[in-house]
Amino acid sequence: MTTNREPIATCRTYEEAQKTVDYLSDHGFPVRGTLIVGVGLRSIEQVVARMTYLRAAGWGALSGAWFGLLIGLFFGIFAATAVSMLTVMLWGLLWGGVAGAIFGLIAHAVLGGKRDFVSESGLVADKYEVLVESEHAARAHELLGRENEQWRKQ
Repeated sequence: MTTNREPIATCRTYEEAQKTVDYLSDHGFPVRGTLIVGVGLRSIEQVVARMTYLRAAGWGALSGAWFGLLIGLFFGIFAATAVSMLTVMLWGLLWGGVAGAIFGLIAHAVLGGKRDFVSESGLVADKYEVLVESEHAARAHELLGRENEQWRKQ
């Protein structure tokens, strides 16, 4: 069974849309089933740094160290004493870091300069619409219309 929904607000940012839903919730509106819909989605990739061999080795070492620590924890469970457990964990951390650094260097070298940067990706929308179930739309319009400016400033 599909529920019909109606737009009750259009916002420029996701935070404004969240404030709209929060305002409705604070005033006893049944927000269950309310949707915040991003309209005009775009993928954005922001370059944050240049990828160097040192940075590739560093990121590889960090991820390898985490993996090595997890392996060390797993094998450490079977250790006879707390000292041997700690020793196994530290060896896992060390060898995971070394292996990760080597892997990071090799992976960067294999790319041959095709992706010499570090970036963050995300989705953004041109606008965000707040939709509520049709049977509650009139009440939402009433709440939002009554204090239109006040709820946006909160």
